[in-house]
Amino acid sequence: MKRVLWQSAALMALISLVLLPLAAEVTQQTGAGKTKVNINAASLTDLQGLPRIGPKIAQRILDFRKEHGPFKKIEELMKVRGIGEKVFSNLKDLITVGAEVQTK
Repeated sequence: MKRVLWQSAALMALISLVLLPLAAEVTQQTGAGKTKVNINAASLTDLQGLPRIGPKIAQRILDFRKEHGPFKKIEELMKVRGIGEKVFSNLKDLITVGAEVQTK
């Protein structure tokens, strides 16, 4: 029994070491303690966690990112159908493009 518990604890520690860096890539901590969603690394589910972003718009963001490459600045999100200035104004403090994106 102790061996099973030890193996489970070791497995959880290993999983944590693998998943924590991935989670950090999707969200970025801000100075105020709030996390920002990296729109270049976010999944469909991550994007749907943003206000006014449902499954259809989240999928459009992923499709846009796949077709055009990573967003270079957050304002480019307004190029996605369904995200205008009003929606963007609600999102701008909640999103990031992560580290500076290299241009080709």
